[in-house]
Amino acid sequence: MSGKKLLIKHAAELVTCVGSAPKQGQAMSDIGIIPDGALLAEDGKIIWVGPTAELPALDESQWEVIDAAGQCVMPGFVDSHTHMVFGGYRAEEFFWRLGGTPYLEILERGGGILNTVQATRAAGLEELKELAGRRLAGMLAMGVTTVEGKSGYGLDKETELRQLAVMSELNREQPVEIVPTFMGAHAVPPEYKGRTDEYVEYIIKDVLPAVAEQGIAEFCDVFCEQGVFSLAQSRRLLEAAKNLGLKAKLHADEIVPLGGAELAAELDACSADHLLQASDAGIEALGRKSTVATLLPMTAFCLREPYARARAMIDGGAAVALATDYNPGSCFSHSIPLVASLAAIQLGMKPAEIVTALTINGAAAVSRADRVGSLEIGKQADVVILEYPSHLFLVYHAGMNIVDKVIKHGQLIWNKAVQYN
Repeated sequence: MSGKKLLIKHAAELVTCVGSAPKQGQAMSDIGIIPDGALLAEDGKIIWVGPTAELPALDESQWEVIDAAGQCVMPGFVDSHTHMVFGGYRAEEFFWRLGGTPYLEILERGGGILNTVQATRAAGLEELKELAGRRLAGMLAMGVTTVEGKSGYGLDKETELRQLAVMSELNREQPVEIVPTFMGAHAVPPEYKGRTDEYVEYIIKDVLPAVAEQGIAEFCDVFCEQGVFSLAQSRRLLEAAKNLGLKAKLHADEIVPLGGAELAAELDACSADHLLQASDAGIEALGRKSTVATLLPMTAFCLREPYARARAMIDGGAAVALATDYNPGSCFSHSIPLVASLAAIQLGMKPAEIVTALTINGAAAVSRADRVGSLEIGKQADVVILEYPSHLFLVYHAGMNIVDKVIKHGQLIWNKAVQYN
């Protein structure tokens, strides 16, 4: 289809999620449902939303028409935390971990993040691009129209820049919009073992300027964690990145309550992610700021760790987003359906809150809430159409992909009927 003029009508439920900023606390339950809803888009932008009965007069022969009778129409999903560009896999390690092997022993066996670093350093740009492209196609089939991707499997200038270049090229060549994040501070590479301060200095002096000069990243992320990068090292790195025009994200309080959530709030970071061990003070700090708490329940599921306290965060006024954390180690899955199910069953989130967390709050977590994450006039026409009549089925049909059609910039780019017939 041309994508120039699109009409979606008779949606059993059209979910708007109206907003241009993260929805905090109780506001996450306001998803703006329009029964028998309709939407008009022209040149990739939404120009009208409302009940089908109130559609303006138009000649439907001049429009691409989708009749969504019996279906739910909602904003495209935003997966706001992934590590999708990597080489190699770690399948054996997954089962070592399930068998109770400690992480340090896994490292001694050649597993862990440094295994992926070795494989990614050895992979060329075209190989990484082909792998990531296939992964993006899988994400698209689950309704993801915008995805964040992190570097961090190079831990050297050459490979970090290669990972970001892969994202830049894929962003131009396929429909899923990619938000690039530089994460050279994902771990300390072997060549800097025992010299973490020197590695931070290397990133600040050698790698960050090259990333900024090439304009291939919007964010800088850091694994702020005991035994990885301290609060002081994380603050120094993120402040240096900010001076070069990169916005801040943090992997925070995943393993121990180090104070990463508090640091994210202090720095007005765009998001603080993981938060399995966030303290009461950290949750309170997030509730006072617009920093998005990005929760990754599939990682807790795969690691058999306690889940983040989503209920306390929402009740405390924080903005919560949900993402997959797709990566080759702790969560080799980009299943939006599983994220939604775990959010309801394990995190205690309400269906409307889950929708908000996967749309407008996910968009806010990657500084895109002004253009995606909701269905309203002026926003990109990024739309997901579900097989069923209500957003409740995202959780009710547990773990199943119920996406029927995906629209990006007003163009139908994925259709289940075409894929499976």
